[in-house]
Amino acid sequence: MKKTIPSRLNAFSLPELLVVLVIIGILVLIALPNLMPLISRAKSTEAQQQLVFLHSLQRSHFYTYSRYSASLEELGFEQQTPVTEGGNANYRIEIVEASAQGFRATATAVVDFDGDGTYNVWEIDQDKKLQETVRD
Repeated sequence: MKKTIPSRLNAFSLPELLVVLVIIGILVLIALPNLMPLISRAKSTEAQQQLVFLHSLQRSHFYTYSRYSASLEELGFEQQTPVTEGGNANYRIEIVEASAQGFRATATAVVDFDGDGTYNVWEIDQDKKLQETVRD
């Protein structure tokens, strides 16, 4: 018995696929602005974790030397390479002030997450008071 091969396969045509892709693209463009605050919040977790880690390094340094350090290198804190320089970090960590009484460190975003010209900034002090000083 000889089998015949159908001359036409059941499939979607190119115009049908293009229409579906255009519809998906429009839906993504509509949803993206609503998701930007969620994306910013998720990325700010990086800043919070880095500052809490820096706080623990500062506390250890304080227990050893009875003062807080103004140097990330002295604490052994390794700054991650920012995304603007080909790395993965979205924040630059800095110690703004340090003395025997306390310290203040900031994490400043290197990327404007929502494109409004404002860069997110988080801050922590010797009392582990973590706060967002500039909201993006």
